[in-house]
Amino acid sequence: MKTNQFSLPSPFIYYDFNAKKLLMDSVVLYEKKGRIAFLTLNRPERFNAINNEMPSAIENAVRRANEDDEVHVIILQGAGKAFCSGYDLKEYAEKPRPQPGSQNMPWDPTLDYKMMKRNTEQFMSLWRSYKPVICKIHGYAVAGGSDIALCCDIVIMAENAKIGYPPARLWGCPTTMMWVYRLGAEKAKRMLLTGDLVSGKEAMEMGLIYKACPAEQLDKAVLQLANRMASIPKNQLMMQKMVINQAYNQMGMETTQMIATLFDGITRHSPEGVAFKARCEEVGFKQAV
Repeated sequence: MKTNQFSLPSPFIYYDFNAKKLLMDSVVLYEKKGRIAFLTLNRPERFNAINNEMPSAIENAVRRANEDDEVHVIILQGAGKAFCSGYDLKEYAEKPRPQPGSQNMPWDPTLDYKMMKRNTEQFMSLWRSYKPVICKIHGYAVAGGSDIALCCDIVIMAENAKIGYPPARLWGCPTTMMWVYRLGAEKAKRMLLTGDLVSGKEAMEMGLIYKACPAEQLDKAVLQLANRMASIPKNQLMMQKMVINQAYNQMGMETTQMIATLFDGITRHSPEGVAFKARCEEVGFKQAV
């Protein structure tokens, strides 16, 4: 008998606390240089697409940086040719149901909510980190990858990089809903009612990110800002970040994210969402898109 239940493997995160890095089979690498911790999404063969392990790996790495008294600032980046291409659709769209995010029908919205809310909270560990997080984007930060990026405190992109949430057209709702808090209602609607991608230069002009720069200058720009922040005492960084975040909490961020997470599950189990999933299983997600 088919069931809606599915199992989620435990994260394969192996810490060597006597070394500067997580072991190389981790989906998120950790390295410390002076007062800066570097967190690197590490699935370059899949453009750092999100799998079952990555959300908790991000949370674990953020926790490690917060527990290290020598670290003042965190830089989040991606290995290979992109920051993050979103959820791995070879895993979640092409494989037959039941899969995480795609249950047999009729679906149980509470089961989907528990899974996606957990991922949302793990992405939000970047936002709630006591230490500021700078996100460095090259290549693409799309779909769930944009969720991760926009949970960071400050985003710097290469001018030719792309960011957006294409699943808003059919098969997703950004569960962190940071678009509205960064852009305001009208510009957030423009992005989520089209699913468009914008360049780093466009993202800076519309106020979505802090800065865009030529790709060859990206590393330098991120390090300059990180080093500037790293010169500030940790307690000052923590207090300034907490009071700013509190203002957003008062705007109802938690409630907005709860609704967005529920809606994300609905989009994947709507008639159109089910048809898209079936098409992905038949011809592959690239052809389906």
